[in-house]
Amino acid sequence: MANKNDTTRNAFYVPADQLRVGLYVFIDLPWFRHPFTLNSFRITTEDQVRELRALGEPRFRYDPDRSTRPADAAAAEIAPAAADHADNAADDAAASAEKPQPLQVAVLPAALSAKQQRVQLLAEHRQRIEQVDKAFLKSVGILRNLNRSLMTRPAETLEEMGRLVDQMVVAFLEHPEVTLHVMGEKSGGEESYSHSLNVSVLSMMLTRGLSFTPEQARVLGLGALLHDIGLMDVPDRVLKKRPDEYTKPERELRAMHCEFGLRIGKQLGLPADVLAIIFQHHEMADGSGYPLGLKVDRIAMPARVVALVNFYDNLCNPVDFAQAMTPYEALSFMFGQRRGKFDAAILQQMIRCLGVYPPGSIVTLSNDAVGIVMSVNPAKPLRPWVMLHDESVPKEEAILLDLEQETDINIARAVRPALLPPPVYAYLSPRRRVSYFFDSSDPQGGPGAQ
Repeated sequence: MANKNDTTRNAFYVPADQLRVGLYVFIDLPWFRHPFTLNSFRITTEDQVRELRALGEPRFRYDPDRSTRPADAAAAEIAPAAADHADNAADDAAASAEKPQPLQVAVLPAALSAKQQRVQLLAEHRQRIEQVDKAFLKSVGILRNLNRSLMTRPAETLEEMGRLVDQMVVAFLEHPEVTLHVMGEKSGGEESYSHSLNVSVLSMMLTRGLSFTPEQARVLGLGALLHDIGLMDVPDRVLKKRPDEYTKPERELRAMHCEFGLRIGKQLGLPADVLAIIFQHHEMADGSGYPLGLKVDRIAMPARVVALVNFYDNLCNPVDFAQAMTPYEALSFMFGQRRGKFDAAILQQMIRCLGVYPPGSIVTLSNDAVGIVMSVNPAKPLRPWVMLHDESVPKEEAILLDLEQETDINIARAVRPALLPPPVYAYLSPRRRVSYFFDSSDPQGGPGAQ
């Protein structure tokens, strides 16, 4: 996926008066100084031609490979720029950026005003994401400390865990625009805490479309936080190994964390639904799970939810990061190849919440742009928010597109992050963590192994 800009950056220019439909042009102005959604695009209407000319630029770079030949073949012959064009391109771009642009303000006030409003919305969107990110990291720290005191101060610790669940509902599930941004950081010794938090928050989110009462959702959140409690009785020498390196006895020992967890849970006096989650979170609807090989009708509903989310988060955040799937791949794999292992209604609810392209998916768009899905649109799952890679825009000011509004742009396909060129990878920063974003306006939405 080479950057096509590199081959045409200083090679081809067209005077403003020769702009025409079909040319793929680049605007060498700051993104905030023009009314277009992108800094490069194929001209599709005469209105765009007029708006480009209104910017007051004497000429525009264009890419012949991505331009379509105009109907008038004679008029379409626009020659490559001379060598002096290439030498002076950087100076021209700098001069254009520095000089005032009264013409565009006078001619296109409505478009620029709308864009400034959009910029403000995007800034607020990022700010909310940052706030929820901080709340998640704080919750991870709290959960780590609570797990350390669970056996020495059980009653007090469980009460504090209940309060943590209540705080999570406020911080992650009731946000007016971006309800939740959970990041499963795979670093240091906190993998299990991030995983437990991921599973708890996403499980509670799913309950909104599954007829859970608020109290049932709260109990589910607590059970999800504690679902791997039995791992504390599995030796570190086993926990720290990659699953593909286990011997048969080690694999069987790790699988016993469900029984270990049930025993510990009973000692702590946990509610029956929480105990069911701890004991059954590896049971599969088709009977292929463990420890008892139960089929769906014998698995408690809260445990079915956690089993699904637990499976998903393990695909995205495995012990061996080299085996990690993207959110898009994980959900596609679960629906396409493992559908029979999960409660169908819960799987459908998860797809409604995560969208066709789950947050964190790297995608290419119909205009050849590359981006990362930032948040879903529950009403239109094919039209999420996407953060674009655009080398002409600073990373900290990256463009966020709401594809519901940009009706002429579609997602073409999902891409594995490893296939991105290094500069694009660095710009979009796919990291060793998975983000979940949900829009609280979704009436079907609700609050992913170890």
